[in-house]
Amino acid sequence: MSAPLARRERSDLCDLALALGPDAPTLCEGWDARDLVTHLLVRERRPVSSLGNVLPPLAGLTERAMARGRERSFGVQVEALRSPSPPLRLVPVMDRLINTFELVVHHEDLRRAQPDWEPRSLPAEDLDVLWSQLSKGAAFFGRRLPAPTVVRRSDTGATATARKGPDPVVVTGPVVELVLFLFGRDQTRGLTFEGPPAAVERVRNADLGV
Repeated sequence: MSAPLARRERSDLCDLALALGPDAPTLCEGWDARDLVTHLLVRERRPVSSLGNVLPPLAGLTERAMARGRERSFGVQVEALRSPSPPLRLVPVMDRLINTFELVVHHEDLRRAQPDWEPRSLPAEDLDVLWSQLSKGAAFFGRRLPAPTVVRRSDTGATATARKGPDPVVVTGPVVELVLFLFGRDQTRGLTFEGPPAAVERVRNADLGV
């Protein structure tokens, strides 16, 4: 039986980070691979210090934690990230709930910032895991959308409402690309947008960065 998607993405992200090195670019503006790994470690190992990512008044707390992390050897950082934190090792379901999207998206942030990247073909069961989480949390992930929006899997036709309202924009594409779209990444492939032209334009150009 294969490991859960979150564990495999964690391992693959770490392998890629080591292969590319600490100065490799990412899709996260202003961050290189070292910053990305440090962010993941602060988020998981020092959750209070990571609150500045969502609460601007605490941004200084997060930046200080990031600065301390960046002082460590990159190899040491990556090896620390390779295993979930002790609480998550004790409760693996929590690792899957809070880290599957985080690790998939940040893995792609590293992959897609490199020349000649191509989309990956994930197994159907992994796509179902991602879609399950996406469809259950679609309203949360789509909270910054500027118009009513529905996302639709291109492989199965299943849909989820990301923002309620009449005459929605329908965004169709592969599951991973839909996840990246809702996380504000513009390095996506294979997405189509249908709906009222003005609304389509707003949704296409929305700043959904997460």
